[in-house]
Amino acid sequence: MSYLKKISLNWERVDNRDDYPYNVPAISNLDSLDLDHNVVFIVGENGTGKSTLLEAIAYQCGFGIGGGSRNNDIELSDKSTLLSLILTLSWMPKINSGFFLRSETFFDFAKHLDEMAKDIYSGGRQVYDAYGGKSLNQQSHGEAFISMFMNRFGGRSLYILDEPEAALSPQRQFAFLSIIHELEKAKNAQFIIATHSPILMAYPGAIIYQCDEDGFNQINYEETDHYRLTKSFLTNPERFFKQLFQD
Repeated sequence: MSYLKKISLNWERVDNRDDYPYNVPAISNLDSLDLDHNVVFIVGENGTGKSTLLEAIAYQCGFGIGGGSRNNDIELSDKSTLLSLILTLSWMPKINSGFFLRSETFFDFAKHLDEMAKDIYSGGRQVYDAYGGKSLNQQSHGEAFISMFMNRFGGRSLYILDEPEAALSPQRQFAFLSIIHELEKAKNAQFIIATHSPILMAYPGAIIYQCDEDGFNQINYEETDHYRLTKSFLTNPERFFKQLFQD
């Protein structure tokens, strides 16, 4: 079930569109984005604006942009919060629960949980219950991600995930797809995911937005650079190596 139906950018609130992050090409060409789907993928090269948009949405939802839910506040110096000031989120129904995963700050989030576990007023070690019963820092990166997905995700929630494949092997990416399917099947969860993984973006029934200098445009899975490049490489790796390594 989708909860967040649409986002709109109110450009009349911006004094100077040449300032960051308003001048990021994909952002500057965006007026609104349809998110009325259970699973939405946003793909594109690094630096095109994927993370900037996800962070702004997460901030508007009340999630800390350092990662986590409304109960986690990891402060970061990040100008993506400026973009949130011109965002309007359209809901039906409005929900407050969910989670923002920011892969590059996952260590900080795990450390934040460890600090909460030391504080009896923050719940003590019970804070680990929602993450598999032990510190995420006591597990490998991939194990910690899967443990969090399996134990923390559930209920009527919006999950905003920035490159969740960062710590996942191909096999664990398939396990993650199974978790998405179980939550979606229960008609309780909506996922908005920025990814580079051709495995994840193949999820059946998902919609994919290509993020580039033209904005955010819907694209078919087989048309993504990730699919075409990966398929072409696996079909004929020798040709790629010959081109890459030629004098």
